[in-house]
Amino acid sequence: MVSIDDVARAAGVSTATVSRALSGRGHVSPVTRARVRAAAEVLGYVVSASASSLASGRARNIGVLLPYVDRWFFSTVLAGIAAELMRGGYDITLYSVTDDPVERRRVFETFVRRQRVDGVICVSIALEEEETRRLAELGLPLVALGGPHAGMTTLMVDDVAIGRFAAEHLLSLGHRRIAHIGARPEFDLDFHVPAQRRRGFEQALQDAAVPARADLFEPADFTVAGGHRAATRLLGESGGGDALAGSSGGGALAGSGGGDGSGSGSSSRAARRSAESIPGPTARAAPTAILAASDEMAIGALLAARDLGLRVPEDVSILGVDGHELGEFFGLTTIDQGPREQGERAAAAMLGVLDPRRPAPATGTDARAEASRRRRGAGTVAPAPLPFRLVQRGSTGPAPN
Repeated sequence: MVSIDDVARAAGVSTATVSRALSGRGHVSPVTRARVRAAAEVLGYVVSASASSLASGRARNIGVLLPYVDRWFFSTVLAGIAAELMRGGYDITLYSVTDDPVERRRVFETFVRRQRVDGVICVSIALEEEETRRLAELGLPLVALGGPHAGMTTLMVDDVAIGRFAAEHLLSLGHRRIAHIGARPEFDLDFHVPAQRRRGFEQALQDAAVPARADLFEPADFTVAGGHRAATRLLGESGGGDALAGSSGGGALAGSGGGDGSGSGSSSRAARRSAESIPGPTARAAPTAILAASDEMAIGALLAARDLGLRVPEDVSILGVDGHELGEFFGLTTIDQGPREQGERAAAAMLGVLDPRRPAPATGTDARAEASRRRRGAGTVAPAPLPFRLVQRGSTGPAPN
């Protein structure tokens, strides 16, 4: 096995210089550092994690607390965290924080207290007061992503602003009958992200003198199937619901196919317009646009529109939120909140606290300054806002006449 002595002999330096060059701690000239790293690479030498930990007092490992590991958003955030930490020379230990009180207690009372991590990143988890206290007792840097946490460097997206921004996009296209697919109560947990997006959506409607109608809201479960069911209720149970239910499909998705106005799609649309013009006692006009609180539900809505023989966006516009990787394939217009970039920024904030020599991350706040404030008992600064942007594709367009 190659040792640090072998690297020192090959590079013509002392073992202490090799240690400084490979760890990044202590002064080593750029030329010498490059020579040592070249020698280590040729010999296949890797710094021992246990030896490095003993020498530096650090585990070179960051704990990450996540509520889910099998959902697209959280796995994408995790990928960003892992990539940035790897670039900084840190490993990752993942803790799944479930709703089970026994398992949750073990995470905070046992696992994160084993002194195997140099810091903790909490992703979209609302902590109990006792859990926050136990983390603070560790004396480690703490970074929170996705919601406000007292005593932690916090990065978060303004979900009220996202909801408002999304609604304003649809309003600018002339839509006034805008439906919203949000979350059922059991899916509106922790920081109530779906409720915040709905609040911003309704604020934008109010500012435009458009009433927020309860019959144009459908709760779902943040899945494609849930979005499909919700959109089917919104579009299929409208004034033209019976005609739509009896149609033979054949509509186009995102303006592809069926665009010549012929076939069953044209018949169903004509039936829909006819039914809307003479509403029955319980009928209502169908929405011309749908805002879904997640891209996965929006994709379900796209599929529901196709199944009902509707063209997107000619008959109904559909807008999602997240920036899902499948959005481009489906031609989905979305409010992209950059989940991978969120993870990278959270990890960069953590590395900035651990290594004051690193450039400050572009998080909207200085994580090192905030950590210093915590040590002085000065409290925390306001949460740093994360960016979001409209990615316009083919699923939104002008409101139909």
